[in-house]
Amino acid sequence: MEDQFRKLTEQLLSVNQELSTGQARTWVESLWEDFEATRAKGGWSYKGPEVTAQIVSKWINQYGPHLHRYQPRDKKFAHLNKEDELKQ
Repeated sequence: MEDQFRKLTEQLLSVNQELSTGQARTWVESLWEDFEATRAKGGWSYKGPEVTAQIVSKWINQYGPHLHRYQPRDKKFAHLNKEDELKQ
């Protein structure tokens, strides 16, 4: 799974140069977890990490260029665009 996270992080960085490496990785992990949790809560069967990676990749292509603009209203999501020292 680490390899998939790395590839998805690189994909996100290629469509959004405003994010640091750490921010992009946090987004990838959060999108991954959100998809799997939502699917589980909905009672859907687990289809494996390949399906999750495909969905996260689609979300990155669709929403990735705009993720640096996300302004969370809930503290639960405040970490998503937190600045870090890895800004490229």
